[in-house]
Amino acid sequence: MGTEKRRVHVFLAGAGFAAMLAAPFAALSQQAPKQDPAVREAKLVATYSDTSRLGTPWAKDPSVVRFNGKFLMYYTVPAPRENPVGVKDFPKGLAIGIAESTDLKTWTKVGEILPRQQVEANGIAAPGAVVIGGKVHLFYQTYGNREKDAINHAWSSDGIVFERDPGNPVFHPDPATAKWSVGRAIDAEAFVQGNRLMLYYATRDPEFKVQKVGVASAPIGSKFTRGDFTNLNNDKSILEPELAWERNCIEAPSVIRRGGKLYMFYAGGYNNEPQQIGVAVSTDGVKWKRLSDKPFLANGPKGSWNASESGHPGIFQFGNRTFLFFQGNNDRGKSWTLAATEIGWNAKGPYLK
Repeated sequence: MGTEKRRVHVFLAGAGFAAMLAAPFAALSQQAPKQDPAVREAKLVATYSDTSRLGTPWAKDPSVVRFNGKFLMYYTVPAPRENPVGVKDFPKGLAIGIAESTDLKTWTKVGEILPRQQVEANGIAAPGAVVIGGKVHLFYQTYGNREKDAINHAWSSDGIVFERDPGNPVFHPDPATAKWSVGRAIDAEAFVQGNRLMLYYATRDPEFKVQKVGVASAPIGSKFTRGDFTNLNNDKSILEPELAWERNCIEAPSVIRRGGKLYMFYAGGYNNEPQQIGVAVSTDGVKWKRLSDKPFLANGPKGSWNASESGHPGIFQFGNRTFLFFQGNNDRGKSWTLAATEIGWNAKGPYLK
């Protein structure tokens, strides 16, 4: 694992954006005039990408936590074109990058989590981080195995060096009982609800065409290992594509608690179709209802940095402020940039500031 600190953040050009970053961070909480969330662009707090593997910006699937007095962001980094550090047998597939920040604006890369176990041989991706009992628990997917992709688990006392669960993978839905699923599990999201850990995931239908979302749980006092998780929706998915903009894909669930309700920010549409972000609400974490038939955060207009998509949300609460991290690009996936926007709340739910 690399531990050399490298500044690889990329800020969007433009006088308006530069002025915003120059303003005090607290000023970002001011409410902007309300607009149709399906057509307006988000006011960005910051952007970040990783050039360490390809020489061009490429970072996907953000998940952010507060740990030991700093912010940590876990994200997917691409397979390298060549060995970037001269290490014998350097893993060839996707891996997980780690960046840290003190202000949620400027991020510095501080490490990587490389594929290590045999089940990770083709790569690892889409991390979902949660802090429990003074440790960062990371749930992430194996990659490149189609219906056999599943969720792995690792944990860390410093947020950078992780210990793998020897029983990996720890979860995937059983297609014999969850017949609506092919048995795959990707895009992990771990969320503490009472005395259990909810593990949200994306999967495919038995024909491997339609992406849907499911949820499992494990006792909060367990080791979150294989056998600890119970699938909670064997009869059907908890959310699947129904709206035109969602096409054949709902994935990347990210959950936050607000008052007595849970809100799931999710990605609709496969990458660059475009993928856009929607929101659903629940009281129990299993039964969900959409807040709108329009995207909460759409892809940007032609020529904008996220014209190809605004996707894979990672929702993060800090104090009384809420930040929506997401990925975007304007070249149909040749590059990827992570961004964050601050959102507000009212009686109807979340809104873009």
